[in-house]
Amino acid sequence: MRIVFMGTPDIAATCLRKLLDDGFDVAAVYTQPDRPKNRGMKLAFSPVKEVALSAGLPVYQPENFRDPETVEQLRALQPDVVAVVAYGRILPQSVLDIPAKGCINIHASVLPEYRGSAPYQWAVLDGKGESGVTAMYLCREMDAGDIIEISRTPIGPNETAGELLDRLAVLGADLLSKTMGRMAEGDVERTPQDAGKATYAPMLDKTMCPIDWTKTAQQVHNQVRGLHPWPVATAELAGTKFKIHATVVTEGSGTPGQILELTKTGLKVACGEGAVEIRSLQAEGGKRMNAPDYFRGHPLGD
Repeated sequence: MRIVFMGTPDIAATCLRKLLDDGFDVAAVYTQPDRPKNRGMKLAFSPVKEVALSAGLPVYQPENFRDPETVEQLRALQPDVVAVVAYGRILPQSVLDIPAKGCINIHASVLPEYRGSAPYQWAVLDGKGESGVTAMYLCREMDAGDIIEISRTPIGPNETAGELLDRLAVLGADLLSKTMGRMAEGDVERTPQDAGKATYAPMLDKTMCPIDWTKTAQQVHNQVRGLHPWPVATAELAGTKFKIHATVVTEGSGTPGQILELTKTGLKVACGEGAVEIRSLQAEGGKRMNAPDYFRGHPLGD
């Protein structure tokens, strides 16, 4: 069974590596074009491209599939199935129709919940206790295709979106390999999604970063976890603006935003209900530090 793989970031690279390790016939790889990165703005390969090149696979990087020649290029590869993981491009019907066994996607949520571009982040932002990955058939509507199988995992009470993604990548890679194995043996069962239960996970942006201390401690904690590692929650404390990297929910009360005390483990701040202890933060222009270490060098009230 010939597979064409499409993906771009680390989660996709983990899935591609799993297919190769498990001996699947990956005929070619599609990934987004090289992009300028870091201060030097040098063109950087995507994680998927790095894996593909190290394995000696052909790599294609079209801007989109609007050009008929790009579609025909894919058709000439004669894929039995196209496996898609966080590719970052919408596939038109002309592409979806090419592989005989269909286009299979690994989506980082328990569908039909959290369709869209930031599924695992919104699961953390919303304080969900569970997430997962879904193997599904792609269709024209975003993340609305028939489900093949779902793998679930609990979300830890202090787990960040980035930490959850690391686990979902492994879970998704295993599910993709399992799904490809089943497809190689024959047709797989498919279950239509219940559109009435669908929720959506729009892209994150920096307008979501400032902490509203009138929210409950749990909501503030979820914001910090869900926006990490990007775009990262922010707050002004004692006249200085910080990125807030890690918090825990704790007991305490006061005016929302009031600094209650500096403990051995963090800075306690009052919320609309309860309090959070900031464990790790980063002042503008500075490096990430444990809160007690930072405030030992920058005493409160100075």
